[in-house]
Amino acid sequence: MTDAPRPAGVTPPVAVVFATVTFLALAIGGLGVASLALDADVIPVRGLGPLPGVAGMLLALGLFAGILLWGLRAEPPGYLTAVPCAVGAYVGEVLGIAIGAAVTGGDSARGLAAAGSVALGWPGGVIAVAGLAAGAFGVLLVRSRGEGPRWRWERENEDDR
Repeated sequence: MTDAPRPAGVTPPVAVVFATVTFLALAIGGLGVASLALDADVIPVRGLGPLPGVAGMLLALGLFAGILLWGLRAEPPGYLTAVPCAVGAYVGEVLGIAIGAAVTGGDSARGLAAAGSVALGWPGGVIAVAGLAAGAFGVLLVRSRGEGPRWRWERENEDDR
């Protein structure tokens, strides 16, 4: 162990990892709960298979993480960074579905219809809200200056005990 002080807050790359995992959990959970509550499919177009949805989520994850990493370069990063994260996740989901349908050899008209139904329906909103919340969480991680809990005997000042 060294006596060097620990850096305050979380580093941007670590915050991006945590926020990206949070985005994935919120997006998948939100889509599942909304699909169950509305009794509707996330991608209502039949005959495409699961790959366009997977491609959409992967592209949404990539754009979300890239935009968040770019936004966390500011000192200190602003919470408005979450807005482009939400837009990037939304656009990534829609484009990923269209690209995924085209790459898997599916009907391009069905792929565009699936992308349009996600873009104009409730799934796009769920993805955007998940991106907004997870982006704000990533900024919060970097901006927080707290430190982990310590036992009384670990504190440096006698006054802190």
